[in-house]
Amino acid sequence: MSDEGEGMKKTSRRTFFKTASLGAAAFSARLYSGQPSRSDFLLPADKIPFELGLASYTFRAFSLDDTLAMTKRLGLRKISFKSMHLPLESKPEEIQAVRVKVKAAGLELYAGGVIYMKTELEVRQAFAYAKTAGMKMIIGVPNHELLELVQKCVREDNISCAIHNHGPTDKLYPTPESVCDKVKNFDKRMGLCLDIGHTQRSGLDPAQAAERCLDRLLDVHIKDVTASTAEGVSIEIGRGVIDIPKFLRTLVTLRYSGAVSLEHEKDEKDPLPGAAESIGYVRGVLAAL
Repeated sequence: MSDEGEGMKKTSRRTFFKTASLGAAAFSARLYSGQPSRSDFLLPADKIPFELGLASYTFRAFSLDDTLAMTKRLGLRKISFKSMHLPLESKPEEIQAVRVKVKAAGLELYAGGVIYMKTELEVRQAFAYAKTAGMKMIIGVPNHELLELVQKCVREDNISCAIHNHGPTDKLYPTPESVCDKVKNFDKRMGLCLDIGHTQRSGLDPAQAAERCLDRLLDVHIKDVTASTAEGVSIEIGRGVIDIPKFLRTLVTLRYSGAVSLEHEKDEKDPLPGAAESIGYVRGVLAAL
């Protein structure tokens, strides 16, 4: 490549990351000024085939009402609930009341999880819970011997099950491929919730994992981590080692149309600043694609 061409490539890369960083900074500033505009939250539907959402584990130290309010402040519409925001053992009338509250807040409760399923009873409880809540998906971790039962429930209730990979120390589903290998002969509504942080911690490229598992890719948990090893921990998106622009560009190219939900695990007692920075960075990257 000529010096001129190399210079143009470097300039283009600098411009890309400048746009992404400015997007993150501008979004966070408007969020905390109390003056975010609707245009801050919208993505061009013809360009971006997926929708950003939130995994409520991000706000695990906060009440349901606070979680809904902060999700709205982030400009997100889709939300999946971890059990601290809607306990699995809730009575049907309690689940219905929460369902009404979420809808009244202008949010879509699209999934529940992560839900561990170690017994037949826990499988049936998870699907009854999701059905009552109007969820379209369970983000779950069923024991291998329960996959036949999960398939039966998926077909009976028309609720998908996206199995979550949990990284190098997990014995059931450490990698995306370990999920896809287990479900390849099951109903297509059984697939993968791709956690890109745990994927990177396993020494794998999340973009390549998305491509390899596309036919089973049902959900995405987006985050960043500090290292591509088991020791990597959560950090604001854009500050870690994951190539977020490459990953998002891959999802757009593949025309992935599920949710891409932020799961920000850092700063449990004060997660909103990091969540806002992360969402702002993602929006900035998408605007620069």
